[in-house]
Amino acid sequence: MRWLNAPKKATVTAGKVQVQVDGGTDFWRVTHYGFIRDNGHFYYQEQAGDFLAKVKITGHYRELYDQAGLMIRLDEKNWIKTGIEYVKGVQNVSAVVTREVSDWSVVPRQDSPPTVWLTLLRKGDYVEIQYSFDNRDFKMLRLAYFPPTPGQKVQIGLMCAAPNGKGFPVEFEDFSVTPVAAAK
Repeated sequence: MRWLNAPKKATVTAGKVQVQVDGGTDFWRVTHYGFIRDNGHFYYQEQAGDFLAKVKITGHYRELYDQAGLMIRLDEKNWIKTGIEYVKGVQNVSAVVTREVSDWSVVPRQDSPPTVWLTLLRKGDYVEIQYSFDNRDFKMLRLAYFPPTPGQKVQIGLMCAAPNGKGFPVEFEDFSVTPVAAAK
């Protein structure tokens, strides 16, 4: 695995990645805010074909838009990030789908769960995102188009950013990417 926009402080051990997220970081393109940011932290591997990615995330979100989760990326104009995003004192299960411009969908959580488990299934021309707060009961957050890439690898991995604040600590555990059968 390697970094796109490595943080100043990160510790990688077997089964765990701990990051002190740098402030002023984000992934976003154009929509609503009128700017492009591509300087969030992304620790990824390259993967061909269809796969299921899974991770456990424990973040200490404090400031507006603090975020951590999974990201799949073809290039700077085609990517999806998903996870927790902190907005107005509330954790939101969030997905941003970007194809030239970003869109954003959220499910607000008033209980601010300490940990979230995410899965991202990439199959054919789509990505399905699910989340859980107990690693047993997974709910679908989003089904989104993602360009098919026959014979080409995409980047899949851990994403975190702190657009407005000074940063925050986050821990990713048990990240895995498992190939799955091709779409029919």
